[in-house]
Amino acid sequence: MKCFSRYLPYIFRPPSTILSSSCHTEADIISTVEFNSTGELLATGDKGGRVVVFQREQESKSQPHRRGEYNVYSTFQSHEPEFDYLKSLEIEEKINKIRWLPQQNAAYFLLSTNDKTVKLWKISERDKRPEGYNLKDEDGRMRDPATITTLRVPILRPMDLMVEATPRRIFSNGHTYHVNSISVNSDYETYMSTDDLRINLWNLEITNRSFNIVDIKPANMEELTEVITAAEFHPNQCNTFVYSSSKGSIRLCDMRAAALCDNHSKFFEEPEDPNNRSFFSEIISSISDVKFSHSGRYLMTRDYLTVRVWDVNMECKPLETYQVHDYLRGKLCSLYENDCIFDKFECVWNGSDSVIMTGSYNNFFRMFDRNTKRDVTLEASRENSKPRAILKPRKVCVGGKRRKDEISVDSLDFSKKILHTAWHPSENIIAVAATNNLYIFQDKVN
Repeated sequence: MKCFSRYLPYIFRPPSTILSSSCHTEADIISTVEFNSTGELLATGDKGGRVVVFQREQESKSQPHRRGEYNVYSTFQSHEPEFDYLKSLEIEEKINKIRWLPQQNAAYFLLSTNDKTVKLWKISERDKRPEGYNLKDEDGRMRDPATITTLRVPILRPMDLMVEATPRRIFSNGHTYHVNSISVNSDYETYMSTDDLRINLWNLEITNRSFNIVDIKPANMEELTEVITAAEFHPNQCNTFVYSSSKGSIRLCDMRAAALCDNHSKFFEEPEDPNNRSFFSEIISSISDVKFSHSGRYLMTRDYLTVRVWDVNMECKPLETYQVHDYLRGKLCSLYENDCIFDKFECVWNGSDSVIMTGSYNNFFRMFDRNTKRDVTLEASRENSKPRAILKPRKVCVGGKRRKDEISVDSLDFSKKILHTAWHPSENIIAVAATNNLYIFQDKVN
């Protein structure tokens, strides 16, 4: 983002509210959002196991205002509910993560995962159909070979464009615990899948075998003190990856050092201030998301109240710390009672690593400019998200006299939460998932 502050306070405006329904069910709740490497496609997964792929509208001189709009390109059922009879355990169909693979040909490929199974999907277009088979009729029925007296050459006829999604690989039986993240390696041949206690390395061509590269399961489960919460590969070093834990620590590992990366290369953790120690300290320090910057120089982590930026060459303390919703510090008790304190917020970089975005409650999402140190709170809602309207910044009032444009911390709606967001890899276009609605905002167009 060349000039983030220039767009304050109206950084993004919505071309349209993309995905919404007035009466939604639990299955409609969006559980992941991801742009592909060019930003031309945007995929969402939901709790019902569906994947919806949106394609960006081509720019036209007659309708320049349509720049940035996304329309439905393909919808398919990625996962179905299953039942593990050996463990008497229901396996949800909810899509936990989607990751795109770089485009190699006319087709697109993406990985999607629920709690147990990762699938590789191919999304391709078809606008021609073959006709004139020798061994079967046009309706597909096999012909009697005795009736075939001439040899025909099949030809391709034009047809209406059809987008097909086909599962190319199914990677199953690799995890005992729930998969919380997947990450494609920069060699584009391998990827890793992560559950609470283990990280597995897979080859994209091999479905029946994976290599365990991290295992933190203790011999006695009563000695378990932390779990893995997220993991990601370095953007351009195929041997390096990072994973975060529920104790607020980040470990950087090098696969060249050993086959099993139980011994990390670098360890990032900020010691807690004893004066701020409370019953909730351990819960709110758990890292819910970790992301490498596009350059690979920085790490970004999100815990319940803050976003931190780390320099990979400096383990002693974070480079930057941003308070997302510090006004909730006095409400941790009620947030614990309604289970909101266990919400897992994600965080994303913009294309140039200069701006950070993450979600909050009341359908608020926050942006932090690393250069100017300015920040803004915006709201994703139908009421203030009319097409081509300008988003106004929101402010939360903590006690005292409330101004006209402020909202009291006591009137925040904790059932409306922005957990999943995505940023276009090269432009100022963002996707924000608010329960069952997907909002797409773009910067101000003159």
